[in-house]
Amino acid sequence: MRSKKPRSTLREYVEAALWALGLTLFLRAFVIQAFKIPSESMRDTLLIGDFLFVNKFEYGPKIPFTHIRLPGLRAPRRGDVIVFQFPQDPSKDFVKRCIATGGQTLQVVDKEVAVDGEKLNEPYAIHTDPSTRPAFDFRDSYGPYTVPAGELFMMGDNRDNSNDSRFWGPLKMDLVKGHAMFIYWSWDGAKSWPRWSRLFQVIH
Repeated sequence: MRSKKPRSTLREYVEAALWALGLTLFLRAFVIQAFKIPSESMRDTLLIGDFLFVNKFEYGPKIPFTHIRLPGLRAPRRGDVIVFQFPQDPSKDFVKRCIATGGQTLQVVDKEVAVDGEKLNEPYAIHTDPSTRPAFDFRDSYGPYTVPAGELFMMGDNRDNSNDSRFWGPLKMDLVKGHAMFIYWSWDGAKSWPRWSRLFQVIH
C-alpha cells in the first residue's frame, strides 16, 4: 500500500495564505469593512482621521457587482450613522446620519428639524454658522418633504457644513453599504498624534 506523499511546506503556506485571503474578502464583502473619515461633515460625532468599522451584515449585504441585497437583521432607522455610496458619484463613500425613512415627512425651519410634525431632539447636531440662510438655499430651511418608500433622508451632524440630502435628495437603499459601529483608530493630523480617547468609541 502506497503512503501519501507529504505536502511541501511551501504548498502549506500558499494554501493557508489563500484561505486567509478568501476569508478576508468574504468578511469585507458581506460582514465588515473599514472606513476612514475624510471630512468635517459629521463633527463632533466623527472627526477627520477617525477610522471606523462598518457593519454590512445588519442591513443585509449586497452581492458584489450586483444590485441584489441579501436579507439583513433590520432596516435602517432614524438616528443610524450610515456609510453609503455618494449618489452623484458612486465611486466615493459618504457617511451621514439617517434623519427620516420612507413614508416619513421631514421639515427644517431655521435649522430646527421635525419629522412627522415632531421636533427632533438632536444632541449630536452642531451649528458653526450663527447666520440663517434664506429658504431657497435649503441649508437652514427645507420641506416639508415626504421621503419615498425604500429611501432615506441623510444629514451630517455638522449641519452648516454638510453636503447631504438637503442638496442631492433622498438616498436609495441600493447605495447603502452599512451601519457605522465603532472607531478603532483616530489620528490627529494637526498634532501628528493619536487621539487615544476616541479609540473603541461606539458610534451613536
